Amino acid sequence: MRVDFFIGVFMFQHSASQLLDLSTRALEMAQQKGANSAEVDISESLGQTVQVRLGDVDQIEHQQDKSLDITVYLGKSKGRASTADFSDRALNDTIEAAINIARYTAQDECAGLADAELMAHDIADLDKYHQWDISSEDAIQLALQCEQAALNNDKRIFNSEGASVHAGHHQFVYGNTHGFLQHQKSSRHNISCSVVARDETGMERNYWFDGAADAKKLQSPIEIGKIAAQRTVQSLGAKTVPTGIYPIVLDSVVSGSLIGHLVSALSGGALYRQSSFLLDSLGKQVLPERFSLREEPHILQAAASSYFDAEGVATCPRFVIENGIVQSYFLSSYSARKLNMRTTANAGGTHNLYLNHSHDTQADLLKDMGKGLLITKLMGQGVNLITGDYSRGAAGFWVENGVIAYPVSGITIAAQLQEMLLNIQGVANDSVPYSSNKIGSIWLDKMTVASA
Repeated sequence: MRVDFFIGVFMFQHSASQLLDLSTRALEMAQQKGANSAEVDISESLGQTVQVRLGDVDQIEHQQDKSLDITVYLGKSKGRASTADFSDRALNDTIEAAINIARYTAQDECAGLADAELMAHDIADLDKYHQWDISSEDAIQLALQCEQAALNNDKRIFNSEGASVHAGHHQFVYGNTHGFLQHQKSSRHNISCSVVARDETGMERNYWFDGAADAKKLQSPIEIGKIAAQRTVQSLGAKTVPTGIYPIVLDSVVSGSLIGHLVSALSGGALYRQSSFLLDSLGKQVLPERFSLREEPHILQAAASSYFDAEGVATCPRFVIENGIVQSYFLSSYSARKLNMRTTANAGGTHNLYLNHSHDTQADLLKDMGKGLLITKLMGQGVNLITGDYSRGAAGFWVENGVIAYPVSGITIAAQLQEMLLNIQGVANDSVPYSSNKIGSIWLDKMTVASA
């Protein structure tokens, strides 16, 4: 018999106790079928997304998904299978499938659960779950307000790609045969708007977005619409710049991608595969001395916060880079074993990265830079993490005497990632509010800029 658990206008199909019981049964069944060890991950998500365009409802979508993933180990052989059916028969068949996969999988000395002594024990509430009891009708009204605010903001806004409102609710259980078993819930709600502006020089498109665990902390739909419009019209009349070498500031909307490349290069998978430009970088300088990169996994309401990673390993605040020097990598238990190291509790990803700032605002960065480019858009995928080669299409603004002079488009920026990171001159305290990573605008000393 199915029992629905109401959360306002939404319904979870299972309670926490039901998911915990299902996890326990799956682990016991896996061991009964011959697994030396096993781990299970059960998730359930539900929500709705509404989108409007030019005053009409464009889409109403309700989501309700669930899955059970079971991983078993026969010695050092691994098998994994999944199902969206939580019935006893489906559970039995899924575990049998995982067992059969393991039987025909080669032994891997690095495979297996994370070490038992690393499991998390002190687990507190991170305040990540806030239900949003919003009906489709009310969500439509918010989206219409958002779009109308953008369209009314400037007469040059002549078209819309739509405004959307999303309410998302999630719960999951992770357990393994070390005896670790935990249930958590989280929510992620957002509002976005994208519009098109036109003048005698051409057309431009831009957007704005905000997301939060608690819908009460979202920017208002009207504010989001206004920002989307302002970002769009600011780009009208864009020019190019002569090919040359210029200092640049990466706006906080795009600066996180630079740190993302750094994270990828310091991640275990890239390191043990010898596919990183930062091989053997422990103890070496990769940022200027005044900058440090911290991981803060226990920040309340942050999307990436957790007291344990995807293997149940306890997380803790730490410096990944301190005073420019690499102190640690991003490792799961598997990649750690491949490198003869210890997991850093990053199975499943990072947990809230913080790059310290040197300037209060982006305006302070621009003033100190004087002349150069403010990059607000990046296009293309021209990044090679093995060599560090970096080349991407870009758009933004030319800065003269420390202030924005005019919009710029049709350019490519290029450098080596190693040099870009070491040439960071300043970081502003202006990270975008919806990101769990707090990376502000970044001022780089010089990059090659080519006009299209």
